[in-house]
Amino acid sequence: MAEILLTAVINKSVEIAVNLLFQEGSRLNLLKEDIDWLQRVLRHIRSYVDDAKAKEVGGDSRVKNFLKDIQELAGDVEDLLDEFLPKIQQSSKFKGAICCIKTVSFANEFAVEIEKIRRRVADIDSLRTTFNITDTSNNNNDCIPMEQRREFLHADETEVIGLDDDFNKLQDKLLVQDLCNGVVSIVGMPGLGKTTLAKKLYRHVRHQFECSALVYVSQQPRAGEILLDIAKQVGLTDEERKEHLEDKLRSLLETKSRIIITSRYDHVGRYIGEDFSLHELQPLDSEKSFELFTKKIFIFDNNNNWANASPVLVDIGKSIVRRCGGIPLAIVVMAGMLRARERTEHAWNRVLERIGHNIQDGCAKVLALSYNDLPIALRPCFLYFGLYPEDHEIRAFDLTNMWIAEKLIVVNSGNGREAESLAEDVLNDLVSRNLIQVAKRTYDGRISSCRIHDLLHSLCVDLAKESNFFHTEHSAFGDPGNVAMVRRITFYSDNNAMNAFFRSNPKLEKLRALFCFTKDPCIFSQLAHLDFKFCKCWL
Repeated sequence: MAEILLTAVINKSVEIAVNLLFQEGSRLNLLKEDIDWLQRVLRHIRSYVDDAKAKEVGGDSRVKNFLKDIQELAGDVEDLLDEFLPKIQQSSKFKGAICCIKTVSFANEFAVEIEKIRRRVADIDSLRTTFNITDTSNNNNDCIPMEQRREFLHADETEVIGLDDDFNKLQDKLLVQDLCNGVVSIVGMPGLGKTTLAKKLYRHVRHQFECSALVYVSQQPRAGEILLDIAKQVGLTDEERKEHLEDKLRSLLETKSRIIITSRYDHVGRYIGEDFSLHELQPLDSEKSFELFTKKIFIFDNNNNWANASPVLVDIGKSIVRRCGGIPLAIVVMAGMLRARERTEHAWNRVLERIGHNIQDGCAKVLALSYNDLPIALRPCFLYFGLYPEDHEIRAFDLTNMWIAEKLIVVNSGNGREAESLAEDVLNDLVSRNLIQVAKRTYDGRISSCRIHDLLHSLCVDLAKESNFFHTEHSAFGDPGNVAMVRRITFYSDNNAMNAFFRSNPKLEKLRALFCFTKDPCIFSQLAHLDFKFCKCWL
């Protein structure tokens, strides 16, 4: 995952170059040549990282160490830039002899460090030649530019396709008078559309009840917060929420109430209800799978069919869908990936070849492929979703500002666009690829909040840990050498884990971002004494 660090470092070097441009005539301007060289060489390295990763997967163990060298180089360059950027910005505040002395001093320091970087880059380039690693930066030139995909913004993310029979059966169950315990359980393997189906049922039947609530329960739930959320949605006052909350909620469920739950495990459904209340979702058959794929591919086309496509393209599409194993999540993610490409036999055939032939691991393979298919600059933005807890509703404003603060969004001075606008485009692109779900929109159709499917969330967490992009409260402990390299860390819920971690590691010099999802108002005062040299983001 060296390309992730490289992207952030390239963006930071661009910012430094811009700062130097405003100091024309200053001795600092002499550094611009080194900064420009850094940009060029890092972009060059990034252009062949994907080919190196492919060779690593192919079984060449030497390439694994090669990629590790690149990642360490990118990390050290990021530290160097973060060390010197504040000094460059400060230099403009000094005048006369003081300015000259300070400028010469740290300019010399910077030049010494750059010389070390040059030697390491030369070693990496030599190994690249030895391993016959090639530039793959032009391999995605059958993709549609982002500007042409802005029309994808207003799709119905909760539309149920291919599950009509399931919907009708469940709706009938919900409305029968003698439903056992008033519970309907939707169970099945991940990615089958359980949550989407439950949300559609909820929207259709909620008006037949006096009050209703919809909550997400993660694998590490906080029961008190869930109960308060339900209480708020069903209209309990602040006073009613303070005392005997569980009893009040239980009383609401005593007569004619209905509960819809979703779970991967059928024993959960049986424990709460009985066999009659259980509804097990199955993978879609080939006909419904292709129907779902078709609607997602042509979702913004007027004809909404294959009338203008060649028979060969249709056959390729059917082959791609078969590889998804009837899993709706895999199908819609694949459709999102293909929608970002030209609708040609060549472009689709390349995707088909990359999927392979093993249908059993179809969903996992498709999700990993969809990540690798992202433009390199978008990959760290996608991984950022893993910093938030599973099933968390994420405010778009907070998310995009985090991207900007961490230099994951690069502003090209030539196009005159602001970072906020570019960040919004990135979020829209991830939505159009069906990697991110829109939770709420503003009155003018812009994304207000979003969330990520739990399987894709797990993918983000796994990839981030592998690349040292971030660590969670569960993966942060371990080898002290690795802990010292942590750049981002998130604590989803466990205050004790957080306190224990920072007691053991009071000085995390490489930490860039700290995420803490706790209701404890004292938590940040407890962290005030810690030394976070480069930390830019707190949440």
